[in-house]
Amino acid sequence: MNRSGQMEQETLIEMSAATDGDGGNGDFCENNSHADSELPGNSEGLSSTESSFLITNHERLLQVTRKWQKHRLFLKRRLMIDKHHQSKDSVFFRDGVRRIDFVLSYNEDPNREAERKKSERRKEFELNLLKSGLELETEHKRESENGKIYFIKIHAPWEVLSTYAEVLNIKVPIQKNDMAAPMENPLDCLLTPFKLPDDIMSPEPDYFTAPFSKQKEELFLINDRNTFFSPSTRNRIVYYIISRCPYGTEEGKKKFGIKRLLNNGTYTAAYPLHDCQYWKRARDEKCQSERYTLYMEWARFGRFFKEQPLDLIRKYYGEKIGIYFAWLGFYTEMLFFAAIVGFLCFLYGWITMDDSVSSGEICDPHIGGQIIMCPLCDKTCQFWRLNTTCEPSRYSHLFDNVATLFFAIFMGIWVTLFLEFWKRRQARLEYEWDLVDFEEEQQQLQLRPEYEVKCTQKRKNPVTQEVEMVVKRGAVNFFGKLFLCWMSIVFWEMEPYLPVTSKAARFCFSGATVLFWISLIIASMIAVIVYRLAVYAAFANLMENNDTLQPVSNLLTPQLATSVTASCLNFVIIMILNFLYERVAIWITDMEIPRTHLEYENRLTMKMFLFQFVNYYSSCFYVAFFKGKFVGYPAKYTYMFNRYRNEECDPAGCLIELTTQLTIVMAGKQIWGNIQEAFVPWTCNWWGRRKARNNPEDLYSRWEQDYDLQTFGPLGLFYEYLEMVIQFGFITLFVASFPLAPLLALLNNILEIRVDSWKLTTQFRRPIAAKAHSIGVWQEILNGMAVLSVVTNAFIVAFTSDMIPRLVYYYAYTENAGSPMSGYINSSLSFFNVSDFSADHMPLENEMNVTVCRYRDYRYPPDHERRYLNTMQFWHILAAKMAFIIIMEHVVFLVKFFVAWLIPDVPSEVKARIKREKYLTQKILHEYELCKWKKKLQDENNCAEVAKQVFASEGKVQLSAVM
Repeated sequence: MNRSGQMEQETLIEMSAATDGDGGNGDFCENNSHADSELPGNSEGLSSTESSFLITNHERLLQVTRKWQKHRLFLKRRLMIDKHHQSKDSVFFRDGVRRIDFVLSYNEDPNREAERKKSERRKEFELNLLKSGLELETEHKRESENGKIYFIKIHAPWEVLSTYAEVLNIKVPIQKNDMAAPMENPLDCLLTPFKLPDDIMSPEPDYFTAPFSKQKEELFLINDRNTFFSPSTRNRIVYYIISRCPYGTEEGKKKFGIKRLLNNGTYTAAYPLHDCQYWKRARDEKCQSERYTLYMEWARFGRFFKEQPLDLIRKYYGEKIGIYFAWLGFYTEMLFFAAIVGFLCFLYGWITMDDSVSSGEICDPHIGGQIIMCPLCDKTCQFWRLNTTCEPSRYSHLFDNVATLFFAIFMGIWVTLFLEFWKRRQARLEYEWDLVDFEEEQQQLQLRPEYEVKCTQKRKNPVTQEVEMVVKRGAVNFFGKLFLCWMSIVFWEMEPYLPVTSKAARFCFSGATVLFWISLIIASMIAVIVYRLAVYAAFANLMENNDTLQPVSNLLTPQLATSVTASCLNFVIIMILNFLYERVAIWITDMEIPRTHLEYENRLTMKMFLFQFVNYYSSCFYVAFFKGKFVGYPAKYTYMFNRYRNEECDPAGCLIELTTQLTIVMAGKQIWGNIQEAFVPWTCNWWGRRKARNNPEDLYSRWEQDYDLQTFGPLGLFYEYLEMVIQFGFITLFVASFPLAPLLALLNNILEIRVDSWKLTTQFRRPIAAKAHSIGVWQEILNGMAVLSVVTNAFIVAFTSDMIPRLVYYYAYTENAGSPMSGYINSSLSFFNVSDFSADHMPLENEMNVTVCRYRDYRYPPDHERRYLNTMQFWHILAAKMAFIIIMEHVVFLVKFFVAWLIPDVPSEVKARIKREKYLTQKILHEYELCKWKKKLQDENNCAEVAKQVFASEGKVQLSAVM
């Protein structure tokens, strides 16, 4: 802590002690009315009669005494505020000049021994922070709202900021961009209602930038050192320091980093501050109130139709969060086109629903009403008439029609367009946000503190020697040199590493754990299948014997009831497994000890995505590709575990069941996700701040307000990406079965953008700024899902829908040229002689005296010499399905690759601007060096050497112009 802050703190403590000293029963009676007059709105003053009554009533006396203690605390804090003449709702130190870049908080441990250890750690840690050049200011627990929390405010002065800006290669302005702005689209005027004001969309001018260098400080546009680095850059630098600052040696090992101190309870929180309250601007004119602007223009649902202020998001939260919202916004925009086409395909199915010959035959009492179907389960199920499935067959036409094929092909091309155009959008953002030269290899120098602590063995790394050379060149000031020397474990010649044997053992254990959990998912899916097989007979008996269900029997068939309840059960299991596996995935990733933060995120991403992929999509894969495919026939059914008969599809196909499964899982996940993201943080914050709501603003400090918010952890964006990528899988992998999926995703994403922005702006502490030039490994995952979606949709159209069998019948087996599809239902059902049932399969009741029943398959009748074997029509249909899959995949893949080749990843205009900016930046830097050497030539005696440097600088300027 600086000296002035220390003296001021001592004065405050002395004043508090003086106030504490005038207590007692007599003082209580004398000062009670005074306290009541000081507190606004207080109507609980005590008369003399009541006081005498309280003296005789011990319980009520204690109650009023506690209330009086609260009043005294209020008065003490009010006196402190009056002394400072400054509201505590501020982002500055008490002097009102130095900005608070970071805040640490802690509570005293009631266990004396534990508190002694924590106090020693804090003392050493804060001492090292002071030695590194940071400035600290402490808020005593007496000044906190609950009287229990200490707050350490951290300020990074110019020397520290400039030092680590150079170490972290941060780009800063050198000259205002004088390049002509790109030509505006004449149609942009039509988008005026959706646009935000220019001062919000572009909160700061466009500059040419260059990596900061202390040796060339006068080259950069430094108008005010206090505001030259943005608050997000300042908190990023401070976090870089405190995450590597040592705090002592324990058990013979060096300990360092704020994350470890948070884990062991030495500190309770570490966070940068929001610049103001979100619902009103800051009183201090030095605060830009960007949080308020973001809330008013971005985080309210009433602005859902407006574009996002991406530059302001990036300025306030950093590039990593900015790139996420840019991707989410672009994904939502592209969903608009897919949603329109999907809705039109659904509308086509709705309009032509009554024209479907197949569903018409099923519903016809003279056709479907005369067809007796074989029982759907053994013994307890009865024979049933085909027209009982009339309504489900009619509704299946909504999704199983010619438009399904068109939409499946369209989505295969749409995915490619989305990914390619996103690459172009990403390239433009990289240029606009000065991320063109940003490489993730820079993060390789930033080892995870956990890696450095747990890896005790050392080896020489040539890369880290470059950092040591930076120190030797004098590019880092005294504070930086001193701090880097303390952190020699990071920046010295010898670096920690994990032996190959240990790494292999950890990977094997991690892989086995992931396989175990995937096996658990498969086991749960088999359990749901067994549930479907076991309860179907119960639903069939219930609906046949219960008269109250007869009115809905046309809509709610046993198949549909089983499918809906199984889907709901499956969704509950999915949520439970997700909750458990998230913690397991983090644990096994920590156990692998990844070297860098980038490696950690990538490994966790692959584990979580692989698990979520199997967890969410396994039930859909079962319905799409397995249900009804291995049933057998009445005389020889296929059984699971030799007990449960495999499920059959509805006579109209399994596509309607796949649609039901997809709708329940997809919609349920989105609803549950929004509840988790919005309602849970709001409830937690409301509960945590319920006591502080009655405090005046100037007593409820800015650091306390942010302390009461939820923590947006380092994996906060990871879960947001994961949620959207899982949704992306739903609308691509199975979209042929549900054309309305993109529309549901579009509506959800419009809400998602505002929910994410609202919770980030109002319900969470300000995240630590981080750089990112892309969405990372998620791009590769999306590419893989795009390729897989072509295959899955081709199989859905071929094997799950009835399109290929109908086409084969239309062109090869129709018997009525005037109405080619008439007779299709009769053609798709085979005959079975009831007398061929075994005793285990024969229904217990046969009220209709059925001798021949029908079942869904292509087999010869019982009187044929090849009875119950597959007919030639079956093989023709199978050949047509395989041919369709091959043709569709090749056509879509050819179009995808052609479109990907045709659309460049980086727009030509952006390429030209990047080259132009590089040239101008190099020219400015070389001219600066030239002027510097010319000036030195006039002052120095060694003219020959200086003239040589001048000549070299002139050559660099000419070379950059040629390039």
